[in-house]
Amino acid sequence: MAASDNDLKNVHIRTGKMSDAKKILNIQRDVVIENEYLISVSEEFSKNIEQQKEWIQKILKNERETLLVAEIDEEIVGWLAFQSPNLQRLSHTGSFGMMLHKGYRGLGIGTSLITELLAWAEQTPLIEKVSLGVFSTNIQAINLYKRMGFIEEGRKKKEIKLDENKYVDDVLMYKIV
Repeated sequence: MAASDNDLKNVHIRTGKMSDAKKILNIQRDVVIENEYLISVSEEFSKNIEQQKEWIQKILKNERETLLVAEIDEEIVGWLAFQSPNLQRLSHTGSFGMMLHKGYRGLGIGTSLITELLAWAEQTPLIEKVSLGVFSTNIQAINLYKRMGFIEEGRKKKEIKLDENKYVDDVLMYKIV
């Protein structure tokens, strides 16, 4: 499944809902199977539809969290989840993760999802800092985040072990909203 230029004109970003659980889970499974830029490997991924629904419900009930989906012709092609710690001294912060179907990457959909997240965060007085972690080898994503105004805050050196002798850093980035 790959997007055409015409498809990208029809990208719609909206708040996720419970009925999106299966489609969101399917994208997550597909990205995990790719085994490239996620900490989890496919053998460890066992989330089922009920767990996914519980996760979505938790996000939607929390005024400091949001779930966004990207649709083309009513088909979900990607999503972004922003979650905030349940601790008073960290409640002004949160971090996000984003997943796009392979055929829809590098086309501006991630930019659209992040733009919508930042607009939401600016309208949510409880949120002051948006953070993320990204593999140091995911240059395309790092460049996107930098273009969106995120700053590298630090690195967890050799945080992710890919195989016996191969490690990557976890790059921590943030943006004040």
